[in-house]
Amino acid sequence: MLHRHFTDFDAFLAELILDRVRGIEDRTTTLRAAAGTGSVVDNLVDALQDLFGPVTVAIVALITFRDGLRARLREAGLTGIPLAMQGTAMIAAYLTAERKLRRLAGDADIDTLAPTLVGAGHLLFADRTIAPPQTAAVRKMVTTVIAGALRPLPS
Repeated sequence: MLHRHFTDFDAFLAELILDRVRGIEDRTTTLRAAAGTGSVVDNLVDALQDLFGPVTVAIVALITFRDGLRARLREAGLTGIPLAMQGTAMIAAYLTAERKLRRLAGDADIDTLAPTLVGAGHLLFADRTIAPPQTAAVRKMVTTVIAGALRPLPS
């Protein structure tokens, strides 16, 4: 069935990844709109749990090992590790919005925080042989990473 629509497995995977990228772009809009609502930590935990669902974790592993797939993705304009790159941009957009709303410190280093959150999140979710990490583990990681950037809540 796949061969009717795609020239080979890498073509199928590339289209799947492009579809996931579009989903992350949609999620970016939603997450950015959440700035100023709820808690920064909760919003980030939800975003990372959504980003690192089982399909994304499996796809990142395939990207790493399939040269032909990486070549197709570069041809489509995707660089680095697709999905992780778009996830980092999503988190950066959200953190930037929160900084503008002064829920993060004005000197919060978004260019460091966003990839740190995505990288640490990926490590938490990467073991596909066990269940995904508990929300508490993701929350602990997020809280630790952004602790120095969070502004105290008004009393």
